[in-house]
Amino acid sequence: MALQNLDLDEQEKLAELKAWWTQYGNLVLLAIIAAALAVAGWGGWGWYQRNQAAQASALYDTLAKAAGAGDAKALRDAGGALTESFPRTLYATMGALAAARFHFDRNELKGAKAQLQWVIERSPSEDYREIARLRLAHVLLDEKAYDEALKVLEAKPLEAYAAQAAALRGDVLLARNQRAEAKDAYRVALEKAGSQGGAFRESVQLRLDALGG
Repeated sequence: MALQNLDLDEQEKLAELKAWWTQYGNLVLLAIIAAALAVAGWGGWGWYQRNQAAQASALYDTLAKAAGAGDAKALRDAGGALTESFPRTLYATMGALAAARFHFDRNELKGAKAQLQWVIERSPSEDYREIARLRLAHVLLDEKAYDEALKVLEAKPLEAYAAQAAALRGDVLLARNQRAEAKDAYRVALEKAGSQGGAFRESVQLRLDALGG
């Protein structure tokens, strides 16, 4: 009798399982398939990102070698491919900054400004955008485009670059013969530098002293 009851229990459980599977089996299969696709998709995205980074790295290496060799065409080709195909990578940002330096060293200021402006507008890195903004202001100062340089420096800088931005603003104001305003900017630069800076502080202090402190 016990054996018969056991068989009946198993039959009931089997019947319940069949009924449950009939009702929910498709949903379970869909969930399993969705999970498998998600895992595969994540792996595919990781592969895609690694592939993008590898291609961008190769282009940046080409650009760096072209800059060292003074090959303007190769530098333009590699830089263009980087900014067009891989704009969100840091390789594109570093390539644009390297290209800007290449142009600046050859007094091709229009090209230098275009590269720096691209970094300011497109780089995913706040630090690199800040560096590009300071370098662009330097280029404009060299061009005697003082109003444009001051406009670039109007943006609130990251705290790590506040001292350099204030000192550069002082240089632009001094070039415009606004001596009192330049002194104020140099004082801000010293204040922002705090106890850090070393050579930077000495340089700013010399400029301030030259204006009467």
